[in-house]
Amino acid sequence: MKKICIALLLPIFIFAKVHYAKMEPFESIELKSSTSGLVSSVAIEKEGTFVEQKRIIQIEDILEKENLTGMNNSLNITERMLAVNQKIATNLKKVLKRKESQYNRYNQITTASKSQKNDAFDAFVTAQTQYLQNKEKILSLKKEILNFKHQIFQLKDTITKKAIVVKNKYLYKLMVRKGDFVTSGTPLAMLYDTQKAKLTLFLLPEELKDINKKTIYINDLKTTYKVNKIWDIADKKHISSYQVEIYIDAPKRFSELKKVEFK
Repeated sequence: MKKICIALLLPIFIFAKVHYAKMEPFESIELKSSTSGLVSSVAIEKEGTFVEQKRIIQIEDILEKENLTGMNNSLNITERMLAVNQKIATNLKKVLKRKESQYNRYNQITTASKSQKNDAFDAFVTAQTQYLQNKEKILSLKKEILNFKHQIFQLKDTITKKAIVVKNKYLYKLMVRKGDFVTSGTPLAMLYDTQKAKLTLFLLPEELKDINKKTIYINDLKTTYKVNKIWDIADKKHISSYQVEIYIDAPKRFSELKKVEFK
């Protein structure tokens, strides 16, 4: 009879298994440099605080800004050259049509001399060559403009990447200081998304059954939270257990250990 009672109580024990999890920030982010340069400023005073919006690191960008000014000036000049050549093209096209018309007219006149016809043809070919040369120059100028715009875009992108701005994140740690030289891939800062929190648990397969129908108790208090994420592959460290995450409201202080039960 005792054996029967133990067998009946076993599923209840599994069902009410107690877990403990640390309240962690929803996401951790390691910022890495995507460019190279000398660090010119670091907002040390913001380390260990929640940053609403601020530039926390500046990588020197004087050269890029000078190049950007030069590129913008070159683009402006090239666009003006293009506009002038497009006006020239309009005039050359009119000349070409007139020369072509004259050549065709001389060709139809039987009394016109061979010399007159040759002169008309030469004038037509010359006008056509000038027109085509102008069109070629226009295409070349358009290509230059595209190259300038591409280089301007790259410079603007580099300048933007050299100003490391944080928005609505907890700045946990700054990994560089003023005067450091960084390259692409150098760690710059560790950030946390603390606007909400998560609890990470490792559950046995039998605990996962109908998991979303169960009520979650945290520190013996009933909640309306549900499991938000379940891994389909067993954890390497917690053998035969599956990782799950529960997203909860952000606490005043993180890293506290919480008692979690599914009932």
